[in-house]
Amino acid sequence: MKNKSLVSISDFTKEEYIRILDRAENFAINPNQRLLEGKVVAVLFFEPSTRTRLSFEAAINRLGGRVIGFTDSSSSSVTKGESLRDTILTVSNYADLIVMRHPKEGSARFASEISSVPIINAGDGANQHPTQCLLDLYSIRKTQGTLDNLNISFVGDLKYGRTVHSLSIALTHFNTTYHLVSPNELKLPSAVKMHIKNSKLIYNQYTDFSQAISISDIIYMTRIQKERFSDPIEYEKVKDTYVLKADMLQDIKPNLKVLHPLPRVNEISEDVDNLPQAYYFEQALNGVYVRQALLASILGN
Repeated sequence: MKNKSLVSISDFTKEEYIRILDRAENFAINPNQRLLEGKVVAVLFFEPSTRTRLSFEAAINRLGGRVIGFTDSSSSSVTKGESLRDTILTVSNYADLIVMRHPKEGSARFASEISSVPIINAGDGANQHPTQCLLDLYSIRKTQGTLDNLNISFVGDLKYGRTVHSLSIALTHFNTTYHLVSPNELKLPSAVKMHIKNSKLIYNQYTDFSQAISISDIIYMTRIQKERFSDPIEYEKVKDTYVLKADMLQDIKPNLKVLHPLPRVNEISEDVDNLPQAYYFEQALNGVYVRQALLASILGN
């Protein structure tokens, strides 16, 4: 993995996933390991972020590296008309690795093809979010004791949810049974479903959330992403379709955990937060350890 970009979750093998998850467990025990001493990491966020950006910066700092970059394209030369190409070619002269989030699908792949240093995709439009996928895998394995033979329910925006796309693809390595809960307008894209089919795995599609709850080992909630809709009326039609409430978690498996990539709007009621099934805030913490493992692996320490 040394000096290797991570643009799509498919860029890494199953063995590489496991290696990162194992290494993340070590960082969870001892997060302050100065393995990036003397390294500079550029964090370029052309799109707003809280958890992804801050967890990357926390990971870099705990590893002894230095952070440069911007948190909003309005504070960069993009506002002057600078192209993504010129930004990447310039910043790659300053840093040992670039972490990038961009609203345009395919932007991270383009950056990786022209950059002289590795690129980590922190989200490119509605396409992929591979580091979120790795922390989701870590969270699933930590709560279930395995990644194999689980029933995973994805709920909400499966069309634009880049975290769902990445995780669905990664889970094909682990004999997963998929339960896809969404409005008809927000179904999982055909390309991702074809990936599941080609892996000879089963997926079931529902519009009724209640059908999936009792059979789930993991419920992966997602928000309906207003920013991905060009028509506000279409967003209004589907925005409150699925809301998970505490009284819905009655007839469930004892090992059930609820995950969410966050931010939450109203798709998980706050009365779920104190239940033993709620794991989304711990899931966010796991992102620091997983990103530490990834950074240390790519930068070769």
